[in-house]
Amino acid sequence: MDYSLTPDQRAIVEAAEKICEKFGLEYWLDRELNGGFPEEYFKEVAAGGWLGIAMPEEYGGAGLGITEAALFLRTVASGGGALAAASAIHMNIFGLHPVVLFGTEEQKQRILPPFTRGETKACFAVTEPDTGLNTTKLKVKAERQGDKYIISGKKVWISTAQVADHMLILARTTPIEQVRKKTEGLSLFYTKLDRNYIQIREIEKMGRKAVDSNEMFIDGLPVSVEDRIGEEGKGLEYIFHGMNAERCLVAAEAVGIGQAAIRLATQYAKDRTVFDRPIGQNQGIQHPLAQSWAELEAANHMIMAAASLLDRGQPCGPEANAAKLLASQAGMKACQTAILTHGGFGYAKEYHVERFLREMWVPFIAPVSPQLILSNIAEKKLGLPKSY
Repeated sequence: MDYSLTPDQRAIVEAAEKICEKFGLEYWLDRELNGGFPEEYFKEVAAGGWLGIAMPEEYGGAGLGITEAALFLRTVASGGGALAAASAIHMNIFGLHPVVLFGTEEQKQRILPPFTRGETKACFAVTEPDTGLNTTKLKVKAERQGDKYIISGKKVWISTAQVADHMLILARTTPIEQVRKKTEGLSLFYTKLDRNYIQIREIEKMGRKAVDSNEMFIDGLPVSVEDRIGEEGKGLEYIFHGMNAERCLVAAEAVGIGQAAIRLATQYAKDRTVFDRPIGQNQGIQHPLAQSWAELEAANHMIMAAASLLDRGQPCGPEANAAKLLASQAGMKACQTAILTHGGFGYAKEYHVERFLREMWVPFIAPVSPQLILSNIAEKKLGLPKSY
């Protein structure tokens, strides 16, 4: 297959690169040291219409595919913003896909245009402290009371909740012991993040300080029936529809981080002189960098293959999983190689590569672990018995 970019796709990459030029390495270093959501960067992306790159045109988007969204996110990550730059806009670019597919026309008209314009920010509240990746066991309850639901419970690892004004939340509307299938009984809501009923605590973490991660304690949040997306009890099914796309986008971000790391390391290898010669002349420096370049390119082709299948409406679960697996592994190795290339200076924040490594752990672990990906591929592609 031909994965060379079309003129329109090249234009997307170039537009993303121009944004990156305005928000360089020092901007993101300052955000890492001092925290605070990158509002100026977010507004710049919104002003160019890029938040709606994968949203339908009738709701203010560009109507493009996951391939184009992946190219944009890969480029902003590669530009030096790494995962912080990608995470700041990831939710707006694709997070409301369930609304696009399963929302009513009234909901789409009400929710999507301000979201694609960047006028509203939302967080995605799925993960809970005791369930991990076993999403069918979610415990946050949404109890129907007339024309509203009352939601209570705990969520964790909720990104951008400090700055969000809305949230897409998955909650249990039918007790698990009363459902026919374990995937039923969960419903999806898009509602205001009302802090009168929600306590949000930021989690101090290893990296990506510019984009907050949080615990969320919900106590009796009233949510209108009009804010339920689709049918009651079908929320998990709706979430599943976006998983392959999310894997492609996270994989693209991982490749971008790896590319940023290798670019800085390569330049350092050219500039750094030891024993009267640039260290990049030494094969012990050259070969790991070249190996990482090759691995990142291979992962990128896997992403393009999976995204191409997805955009053509074809099955791509194992391919999207493989893209995420290979990209996260290649990105992690590239970041480690970049630090080793810098030697002791790789440990210093001013050289940036240590930040890339810390942020690279997120796409390596989330939204699905390497082990679960391998189990999925073993089952779906190799025909081995289901292991979980």
